[in-house]
Amino acid sequence: MLDDILDFSQDIRQRPVWQPTPPGVAQARAASLPEAPSELADVHQQFLTEILPYTCLNAHPAFMGWVQGGGTAVGMVADMLAAGLNANVGGRQQAPVELERQVCHWMRDLFGFPTTASGLFVTGTSMANLMAVLVARHQAAGPTVRQQGVPQTSGKLVAYTSSAAHGCVAQAMDLCGLGTDALRRMPVNARHQMDLAALEAQIEQDKAAGLTPFLVIGTAGSVDVGAVDELHAIARLAQAHGMWFHVDGAYGALGMLSPAIAPLLRGIEEADSIAFDFHKWGQVPYDAGFLLVRDGQAHQATFAAPAAYLRRECQGPSAGTLWPCDLGPDLSRGFRALKTWFTFKVYGSDRLGQVIAGTCELAQALAQRVRDEPRLELLAPVTLNIVCFRYRCAHPDQINAQLVLALQSSGVCLPSSTMVEGRFAIRAAIVNHRTTMADIDTLLQATLAEGDRLTMSRAAQGEQA
Repeated sequence: MLDDILDFSQDIRQRPVWQPTPPGVAQARAASLPEAPSELADVHQQFLTEILPYTCLNAHPAFMGWVQGGGTAVGMVADMLAAGLNANVGGRQQAPVELERQVCHWMRDLFGFPTTASGLFVTGTSMANLMAVLVARHQAAGPTVRQQGVPQTSGKLVAYTSSAAHGCVAQAMDLCGLGTDALRRMPVNARHQMDLAALEAQIEQDKAAGLTPFLVIGTAGSVDVGAVDELHAIARLAQAHGMWFHVDGAYGALGMLSPAIAPLLRGIEEADSIAFDFHKWGQVPYDAGFLLVRDGQAHQATFAAPAAYLRRECQGPSAGTLWPCDLGPDLSRGFRALKTWFTFKVYGSDRLGQVIAGTCELAQALAQRVRDEPRLELLAPVTLNIVCFRYRCAHPDQINAQLVLALQSSGVCLPSSTMVEGRFAIRAAIVNHRTTMADIDTLLQATLAEGDRLTMSRAAQGEQA
């Protein structure tokens, strides 16, 4: 099994990025619960023929659809070790808990947070953003919010973010009981950053209406175009109005590992909390999200729930006063820290930073190729590693939508799509450490060939009509 999956990783470039599951395979998966045992080799063979070929290969160098890291063999084998240990990292005196704390210390130093900062591995930034909103809510409403709930203690709390923020930010407001109407989505400027003048005006307007601004969420690497908000200016504004300043840095935050990218993130070190994923630019296998909180006591006060079965002792396996389960909603937790620790130990932060900078260089090269090609049009500034463009034609939204589906179905390359200022865009997110300029060339060649074919076909249909 190990040999086969290593061969798969080594030969991944020769495979299609995506292919549909044949009807027969899909029907086989609908079989009823197995009652009798099977041979391991037979089950593995079924995996090789019915599962492995029909995944969406974000590890493939030509996968540019969404912001998903490529993973590494090191992280994969480390995950196998973690599964072998089968540690529950919810707490207690054990090395896996200490290793998670070590990674937290690394991140605390990377982002310039104090020694009192706390952190926690989670599934991903969607969960980390939710937890950050809960910490900010607890700080604003006070500890009684945990007993009495939001309606009695919220004081009409309102939060602010960019209209380009990820949808999980609004979902976090929903799930924590404040509601999406309490989230103000600010317009963006020409660089797709949150409009600070509009933000300040909205805060003053809400205060005048008797509302309580309690949270502002900046974005480091927006989901559509990869924009980075002016984090330093947002930090100043949050401090002036006594608001919690959170940064959704799902993939962009780890740009701090690159001296070339870190200046774009100026102000992130002033945040009260940061959410990010090691499984994106950090190239750690899924899943490995993280929440870092400046005020560790505020973090603990939001989630700690003492119980007799979680009694702490002075010595033995139940020793220790702060367990990971005191910092989040999960008591049962996998050993996500091990694959992250292995990744940083084996490759080093400098090499990971070079990979991050390399993806941004590829994005700039793609953007320049788009500018140089008369048949293509760049639709947004390229700040980090996301390029939004389209094929020029008479019916751009319709043709480009068909074009993206054709590219995805071909298995040759896999971009995704989005809307940029009301225009349909082909979106290339370059995250994988395996991606090279040859893959950029493949994307461009396939885009131009398919765009030409679609426009010619449409013209021919028009003539027949």
